[in-house]
Amino acid sequence: MKKLERRAAICLILVFAMLTGLVYFVVRLELYGGKWAVQPYNSHVFSGGQLICGKLTDRDGKTILQFTEGGPVYLGTEYERRAMATITGDVNYGNPTGANVVFRSRLAGYNRITGTEGFFGRKGGTVTLTVDSDYNETAYSAIGNRNGLVCVYNYKTGEIMTLVSTPTVDPSDKDAIRTAADGAYINKVTGATFTPGSIFKVLTACAAIENIDGLSERTFTCTGSVNIGGNNVTCPTAHGEVDFAGALASSCNCYFGQLAVDIGADKMQEYVDQMRLTDSYDINGIKTAAGSFNFAADDVALAWSGIGQGEDLVNPISIMVFMGAIANDGTAQIPTLIRGEDNGYVDLMNESTAQRLKALMINNVEQNYGAANFPGLAIGAKSGSAETVAGRATNAWFSGFAGDYAFVVMLENAGAGATVAGPVANTVLQKIVNGGQ
Repeated sequence: MKKLERRAAICLILVFAMLTGLVYFVVRLELYGGKWAVQPYNSHVFSGGQLICGKLTDRDGKTILQFTEGGPVYLGTEYERRAMATITGDVNYGNPTGANVVFRSRLAGYNRITGTEGFFGRKGGTVTLTVDSDYNETAYSAIGNRNGLVCVYNYKTGEIMTLVSTPTVDPSDKDAIRTAADGAYINKVTGATFTPGSIFKVLTACAAIENIDGLSERTFTCTGSVNIGGNNVTCPTAHGEVDFAGALASSCNCYFGQLAVDIGADKMQEYVDQMRLTDSYDINGIKTAAGSFNFAADDVALAWSGIGQGEDLVNPISIMVFMGAIANDGTAQIPTLIRGEDNGYVDLMNESTAQRLKALMINNVEQNYGAANFPGLAIGAKSGSAETVAGRATNAWFSGFAGDYAFVVMLENAGAGATVAGPVANTVLQKIVNGGQ
C-alpha cells in the first residue's frame, strides 16, 4: 500500500512538473514567440540574413516596402523613399526603430497558431501603417534642407498621419551608411529629447490655472527683465503691461518665470509628471524617449525651467499628446503607427482646465501668430525658441491642434518658432485637415 502511495505521489509530482513546464512554455511563447519566429536562421522567411516575405503599406494601401527573395524593395522615387525612411527603416538596418526591425514578426506573417506563414506556403504578412505617404512627402518638402521633425496625429483615434525626421537617407542605398549626415538614422520624433523653450509655458499655465487664485486679473509690467532670486530673467523685448492671456500670447519670460516660482518646484514637478512629459510611451513596440526636468530649489533656476529652458528636456510625442488632451477636453489617445490597433488613452487634466487652455492657445494665434497665416484652420498653438548650447542658436518649435489633429514641429538651430516652424505646420495641416482625408 505504501509503495502504491509513493508511486502515486511521484506521478503527481511529475504531472505538476509537466504542467508547470507547459505553463512556462506558453507564457514564453506569448512573450517571445514573434522573436523566435524571425531569427535569421529561419529559412522560411529569411535568406542571407534578409527577410524575404511581407510588405509594408501606407494608410491607403500603397505599397512602400516589399520583401522579396532578392532583398527588400523600397518603392517610389528617391525623394519619396527619403520622405518615408524614418518609418520604413533602411536596407542596412541603421535605424533600430524602423518598421523593418520593429514590425519584423508581423511582416513575416507570424501568429501564435501557425508560426510564420511562410511555413505553410504563404508569403508573409501585410502591415498597414496609419501614415499617409503623400502627407509625409508634404512634410519632408516643408522642412526642406533643414534638420528637424514633423509629427501630426488624430488625438481621437491615435493614428499618426505623418512622421518625418531629418536629415534622412535613401533607405535602398547600401552605401548610404558611410556617407549619411549625423542624425540620419535617428527617429527624433520618438527617440530623442530636446529643450522645449516656450511651448513649455503651456504646462506652467496649466499648473497656474489650478493653483493660483485670481489668475485672470493678475497683471505684470514687463520691462524686458525681472530680478528673481538675485538674477535677471529676460525677455527678447519689453512687453509692457500684460495679463495672463496676454503674457502667454506674447510669450513673456518675465511673467511666466515669476509664475513658476509662485507655483513652486514640487507642484511644477507634480504637473510635469501628471501630464506625462517625463514618461515613455509605447507605440506598437517603439518606446519613446523619456523627458527629464530639474525644478531646483533655487528660484532663478526654477524660473528658467518654468519657461522651458534650464535643464528641461522633452520628447516631441509627449508634447503632441499633451496638446491633443488640451483639444479633447483633457483626454487623448496614445499614438499608433499601425491601422486598426488601439494603444489606449491618457487622462491628463480635467475638462474645465483643458477648455481654458484651449481658448488661450486659440487666442495665441489670433493675437500673435495671425489667423490669416493659417487659412481655414481652427487652430490653437504655442511657439517656442529654445536656446541650444552651441552659439546660443535656437530650435524653432510650433505645437498645438487643428480640427481632430494635434501636431508638433521642431527645426534645429533655425530661429523663431512662429516665423520658422509655424509655416511648416500650416503647410502640413492644410494638406491633412483641408486637403486630405
